[in-house]
Amino acid sequence: MSNQGEEAAVRWGPPYLLYLGSATDDLAIKTARGLAYWRPQWCLGQHRRPDCTVTLGLPDLGLAQARAAGADTMVIGAANAGGVMGPEIVADAVAALDAGMNVAAGLHHKLRDNPDIVAAARRNGRALFDAREPRPNIPVGTGRPRAGRRLLTVGTDCSIGKMYTALAIERALRQRGCAADFRATGQTGILIAGAGIPVDAVVADFISGAAEAISPARPDDGWDLIEGQGSLFHPSYAGVSLGLLHGSRPDALVLCHEPTRRHMRGLPDYPIPDLGDCLEANLAAARLTNPAVRAVGIALNTSNMPADEAAAACRQIGDRFGLPCQDPVSMGVEAIVDNLVACFAS
Repeated sequence: MSNQGEEAAVRWGPPYLLYLGSATDDLAIKTARGLAYWRPQWCLGQHRRPDCTVTLGLPDLGLAQARAAGADTMVIGAANAGGVMGPEIVADAVAALDAGMNVAAGLHHKLRDNPDIVAAARRNGRALFDAREPRPNIPVGTGRPRAGRRLLTVGTDCSIGKMYTALAIERALRQRGCAADFRATGQTGILIAGAGIPVDAVVADFISGAAEAISPARPDDGWDLIEGQGSLFHPSYAGVSLGLLHGSRPDALVLCHEPTRRHMRGLPDYPIPDLGDCLEANLAAARLTNPAVRAVGIALNTSNMPADEAAAACRQIGDRFGLPCQDPVSMGVEAIVDNLVACFAS
């Protein structure tokens, strides 16, 4: 993987040191946790400040220690409200560069916009990578049919498991010998996949075009598993969800839901929508560019539920909609993939 900016010849990539900083809750380290879960072979350890109260269960490594162990890149895997790069993160990024590592981040504040970080990268000949930087010249979407098949994960809310579901389906399809590729649309997914477009940083007119760009025509009859973002029912993020639905031109949808969540993330006055209403709204929106789209499964995030309650919820929701319903992490996605393959058998 190459960097962005002037030193384009410099490469960056794994092995990774995952930076948790001063994080105090699991949601704040979801980027680091996603990398540790989906690419454990890339992750040598974690770097935490003394006031950090969360862990990935990886070895705690100092910066020089991590470099000596072979770490190539420190990934800033912790985020705060607004994705701000505070003084502590800046200082630790500079120290990582001085220790000989590259630095990657998915914050809204860019590494390349901080003069101290840029200067450290230059004096050490190291690379910077901002995952939330869209590629240039993204076209306007066309809605035209293109070869290949596409599945998009959608949700009742944001931060509910859409990336995990898409990655789990990719893995299950590949294990069956099917051509399948995860297509990343968020910073964590981009760091996992090594490519993608952060659609929440794309100008609104070009979101559907970005979805077309990350999932171009493919001649092998394989599947692109496109990472969804936001929710059609979230007042803050519905715009990006709609653009993805139109640009992805999905053949199949999987609806993602967390049964224990009571209101939209960050908006206590907005309750979680009814699953039936949410599924039909997503299908209706997707039909603009693909009238043949169909739902193939429901993915539940049951991490806050006892195992028996989780199993009961999957049975109840599956029976209600006549669709396979599973937790991709604790139960896998085999039933969902069975249905996907059956629905689109040649």
